[in-house]
Amino acid sequence: MLDTNPVLDGADRIATAHAMIERYNAQDADGYVALMTDGACEATYRGAVLREGREGVRSGLKAMFAEFPGNRADIIESWALGETVVLHEKVARSPEAEPFEVMSIYSFSDDKVDRVEFIR
Repeated sequence: MLDTNPVLDGADRIATAHAMIERYNAQDADGYVALMTDGACEATYRGAVLREGREGVRSGLKAMFAEFPGNRADIIESWALGETVVLHEKVARSPEAEPFEVMSIYSFSDDKVDRVEFIR
């Protein structure tokens, strides 16, 4: 029997996380959540859920993009281990704003991101 569920390796998972950042920087909330599971969420590291479900993430991102139209994240470094990707990012809410660093932890379920946790 042929397995139709795609299985990603570390490089594929890193590419997916990078694609999410590209869509984030383009302020493409729809494209960003297309790489997530229906039940995905964004949360603080080991803490509170910030945006719940694909639709919650989409609406939260759209609100943030409206508030910060110059928002941008630049990837400093990437790591993958098992079904997890960690990105070290530098984020600025606008070109004039002081940037801050974030570690983003992407947990995968098959070929989609199921949870993103942020350490700041």
